[in-house]
Amino acid sequence: MTPLKLLVALGAFSAASHAMAWDYVLLDASTPAKNWTITSEQLGVKTAKPFSVTLRTLHGGRQEGVSIVDIDNGTMKLSVVPTRGMNVLQASVGDVRMGWDSPVKDVVNPAFIELNGRGGLGWLEGFNELVTRCGYEWVGHPGMDNGELLTLHGRAANIPASTVTLHIDEKPPYAITLRGELKEQAFKKVDFSVATELVTEPGSASFALNDTLTNNGDYAKEYQALYHSNFSTPFLEQGAKFAAPVKQVSPFNEKAKGDLPDWQTYRGPTKGYDETVYNVVPYADAKGDTLTVLHNKAGSLGVSVGFNTQQLPVFSLWKNTDTQGQGYVTGLEPGTSFSYNRRYQRPLNLVPTIAPKEHKQFQISYSLLADKGAVDKALKRVTEVQAGRDTEVRQAPLVDLTEH
Repeated sequence: MTPLKLLVALGAFSAASHAMAWDYVLLDASTPAKNWTITSEQLGVKTAKPFSVTLRTLHGGRQEGVSIVDIDNGTMKLSVVPTRGMNVLQASVGDVRMGWDSPVKDVVNPAFIELNGRGGLGWLEGFNELVTRCGYEWVGHPGMDNGELLTLHGRAANIPASTVTLHIDEKPPYAITLRGELKEQAFKKVDFSVATELVTEPGSASFALNDTLTNNGDYAKEYQALYHSNFSTPFLEQGAKFAAPVKQVSPFNEKAKGDLPDWQTYRGPTKGYDETVYNVVPYADAKGDTLTVLHNKAGSLGVSVGFNTQQLPVFSLWKNTDTQGQGYVTGLEPGTSFSYNRRYQRPLNLVPTIAPKEHKQFQISYSLLADKGAVDKALKRVTEVQAGRDTEVRQAPLVDLTEH
């Protein structure tokens, strides 16, 4: 299934009644976690690609008590971390992995992370996932806003899910849906809940996220969301390329400005490079759907990230092409906002509000492009969405960070 078709299908999964599905409660706040497995064979399902779902608990060090849900759909293997915001730890097809090698090797329990530490960069002590949810009260770099220290990229990635359920459709294609609920709450400050979904199908090399943010409070609140989607080798290498239908691109800061002519091409591991970031406003089709692609130099292997610009209107490209040991990685990051501190984004109209009892939905699809044909097809889709429209290349950052 193509990434955009998967995104459309995701909405159908959510809207459809799950009366004809096997339902299991894997975790809830009142019951201790127990290791558990279900397989297609146990369910009596005969598919070309047998599947299984397993719940396990990690022990030792800062991983103590972390729950992992492993989904093997017969082609793709996925690991989701309910203890860490339902983040996707990694995904793989055969020996090809979607993910990266962070210096953080443990799957760190949020109980051992101080987000206010390191000047608001404590979030980095647990950062090693393929997909990390950022938000939802704020995203972006740490700093003061309205007298409050906002830590890096918000709290969502370090909120344990209070309930986790598994749904497997009883009819072909036997869609597997893992759901979790995150609660971001503070007296007088915020009362958000996020219903998360990860959907995949047996035999598929794709998965999709479908998250619904709800403001349970009685007052309108600002919110921000960003999906930090991180990839390394074998996609990322010297000469690897990023492609998207781009309306506007600008450097995040002065350092990124220097590399602006080559913003879509990657270096190999480079000691002392650190990172550059580019702000992207993507074009979309008539329905708001758009597609971004990362592929290796030969164009024979890649990944795609699809999303809807009516939900997530902007995109950040994070190029952290430092050494392998430091974390050689790039981030493809659709969001409501860029990665500036929230106070810089209000003048850019990138700090939306959510009304009391209102819902906001975020849908993102991820696909492994396993050969040149798949890469070429995704790149053709990018070209179709661009539709010959011009790209504005802004030479200056959107925000002058030196003035503050």
